Amino acid sequence: MATGWGSPDEWEFVAHQVAAPEAGEVTIRVRAAGVNPADAKHVASARSGLELPVPIGYEVSGELSALGPDTRIGSGAASVGDEVIAFRVRGGYATELTVPAEKVFAKPSTLSHPEAANLLLVGTTAAEMLAIAGAGPGETILLHGASGAVGVSVLQQARLRGVRVIGTAGAERFDEVRRFGGIPVRYGDGLRRRVLEVAGGRVVAALDAVGTDEAVDVSLEVVADRRRIVTIAAFARAESEGIVAIAGSMPDSARFRDGVRSELIALAQNGDLVVPVARTFPLDQAPAAHRLLSSGHPGGKLALIPEG
Repeated sequence: MATGWGSPDEWEFVAHQVAAPEAGEVTIRVRAAGVNPADAKHVASARSGLELPVPIGYEVSGELSALGPDTRIGSGAASVGDEVIAFRVRGGYATELTVPAEKVFAKPSTLSHPEAANLLLVGTTAAEMLAIAGAGPGETILLHGASGAVGVSVLQQARLRGVRVIGTAGAERFDEVRRFGGIPVRYGDGLRRRVLEVAGGRVVAALDAVGTDEAVDVSLEVVADRRRIVTIAAFARAESEGIVAIAGSMPDSARFRDGVRSELIALAQNGDLVVPVARTFPLDQAPAAHRLLSSGHPGGKLALIPEG
């Protein structure tokens, strides 16, 4: 947990007794914890309404080790030993934790624990971006950061909707963009020209998962309706330019993301939504995992694995 504001290198592992679940709660034995930029970002500096120490980790995959009286999880009836995932919880970097049962769902059997622990944060973010973009079958959208974790989920969900996606990436990641149905274009000087050449017509919306000025500038140049330009990173530009910024901490975003969880889990169970995992780390190497994540090129999702 974060006992002070700062980098993951300053986090501490603290032994504590896990609370027995009351009615409406369950206890999860963690098999994998998802690693997300928000884990570190939210404790990098003091935040209003947040008091130290702060438990770290928003999503996990594991097994139910206890249920409160007369308690069902978000996906229905459950028993001790069932494999589950939990999203929008606090303190996922743990061996075991007790959480509200409504935040817990049966784990898709098609995903490993490291994959399942990384399904919902990026998946619900991508779903919300696509919902705001409002693109339909045959329409073309621009996606900045197409080979990143959120980008890969956008690509898969867009393909299921019949939406054509032009995705920016480095040349070394083009195959990853193509793998999930996108049309890769290289970011950098001349991006607007390359996008329009590939589009061959109207680009109806733009999704920004990187937050660079280039991403925002090109989006403004190729998309007519600023309400269909969505960013998860360029918040200052969103305010000044009148484009849409979203984040899980925003009430509207939180409601949407909670509402779409079951749909995304079903897609994963059917094999229509996969989660590429680049590497796993032992739980006590969380700072090393975040150093790789902050490099900007992890090559896929990362997960922490408790010993045993």
